Amino acid sequence: MPERFQAAVRVQRRLRDAGYRAVLAGGCVRDIILGIEPKDYDIATSATPEEVARLFKKVVSVGVEFGVQLVVMPEGVYEVTTFRKDGTYADGRHPDHIEFVDEYEDAKRRDFTINAMFYDPDTGEIIDYVGGREDLEKQLLRTVGPPRQRFAEDHLRILRAVRFAARLGYTIEPETYDAIKGMSHLVTRTSGERIRDEIFKILTEGGAPRGFELMDETSLLQTLLPEVAAMKGVEQPEAFHPEGDVFVHTMLMLEHLDKPTPALALAALLHDVGKPVTQTFEDRIRFNNHDKVGARMSEDICRRLRTSHETRVKVAWMVENHMRLGVIPDMRESKRKRFIRNPWFPELLELGRLDCIASHGCLDGIYWIEHYIKSLPEEKLKPEPLLRGHDLIEMGLEPGPIFSELLNAVEDAQLEGEISTKDEARRLIRDYLNKNRLR
Repeated sequence: MPERFQAAVRVQRRLRDAGYRAVLAGGCVRDIILGIEPKDYDIATSATPEEVARLFKKVVSVGVEFGVQLVVMPEGVYEVTTFRKDGTYADGRHPDHIEFVDEYEDAKRRDFTINAMFYDPDTGEIIDYVGGREDLEKQLLRTVGPPRQRFAEDHLRILRAVRFAARLGYTIEPETYDAIKGMSHLVTRTSGERIRDEIFKILTEGGAPRGFELMDETSLLQTLLPEVAAMKGVEQPEAFHPEGDVFVHTMLMLEHLDKPTPALALAALLHDVGKPVTQTFEDRIRFNNHDKVGARMSEDICRRLRTSHETRVKVAWMVENHMRLGVIPDMRESKRKRFIRNPWFPELLELGRLDCIASHGCLDGIYWIEHYIKSLPEEKLKPEPLLRGHDLIEMGLEPGPIFSELLNAVEDAQLEGEISTKDEARRLIRDYLNKNRLR
C-alpha cells in the first residue's frame, strides 16, 4: 500500500488505541473505492481537538473552532476532524457554531454523497449512511440532503459540484443541477482565492472541457469568467480553424492538456481571450493584436482570481507571445536565441503545440523549433559574456544607461556568431560609439 495510506492508518490506529473511534473519511474513501490513489487522507474521530493534540508529537491547530487539527507525520500532513454537526452558515462559508456528534450525524453534514463515506482500516468496511456507494455505481453526483440547503451553507460547493462531475465524468442529479443553475450567482460571494483554487483544479485534474461546458450550462461561466463565455459563437477563418468558433477551439485545447501546470492550463484557457473584442471582417475574419489585447485581459482576470504575481506575469507572457512561435524561423539569430532561452519558453512551446492540435493540426513549425533547440549547444544559446561593466570602465567609459545598450549590442553580435573574442567585442564597442556619436 502507498506510504501515505500507511501513515494515515497509523494516525487512525493511534486514536483507536487511545480509546477513540477513528475512520478515514471523505474524498479519500471515494478514491479508494474507485481504485484511485488519493491525494490526501483525512481522518474523522470521536476525539476532541485537544485530545488529538495530546496524542501526537507535532500538531498544527488551524481550525480548532471547527474541530480540525493537522497532524504532521514524516509522510505528510493529515487532517483530523472531530465528528461534528454544523450550525447555521451566516457568511455562506463557515458554520456559526459546531456541535460534536457521532459519525452518522457527521456524514449528514457533508457536501456530496460520494464524499460522505467512511472507511475502517481495521475491518476493511466502507461505512455509508447517505447512499454514496450507490451513487458511485450510478456515476451520479448528488448532495447530502437538500441541495439548496447544502449550497446556501457554503457557496463554493456550487463550483465544487461542477469540478467533481467533470473530473469523474458523472451526471449531476437533476435537483442538484437545478440548484446549481438557480444559485450560481452566489459563488461571487466567495473569495477570489477559493474560486481560483477550484478553477485551477477543474483545469488540471482532468475533464476540463466538461467542467467548462457545465459552467456554461449553469451560468457559472458568465458569472465568474464572462470573458471566456464571450468566446462562444465567435467565428474564425475556416482555413486556419476548421474545428469551429473560439470557444470550441479552446475546449479542444483543454481536452489535450496533459498534467499541466496551473499557469499553462490557464494560458490555454485564455490564449484567445482577446479575439471576441478584436474580431473584424475585412478580406477575411481577422483578430488584429488579439495576443496583446488578450495579455492585458489575462492580467485582469488573474488579478480577479488572486493568482500569485508570478502566475499572472507568466500567463500574460504566454498569451502575448503565443503567436510569435510561428515566426521563429524568420527571426534574427540573436532575437530567436533570446526568445527561446526564456525559462517559460518550454510551456509556451507546449501551448503552441496544443493550439495547432486543436485547429489545423499541422505541427511542422513546432517540430522545426524542437529540432533547432535540440541541435543548439548550451554555450551557443547562452554564451559567457565577452565583456562586462568593468571592461567598459577600463575602456574609459563612464557608467550609465549606455552600458546596458552597449553590452546588449555585444551579446547580439555574439549570438549572431559575428564575434567570439574580447578584442572583437572591444572593436565593436568603439565602432558602435563612433557610428552613433555617443563618445
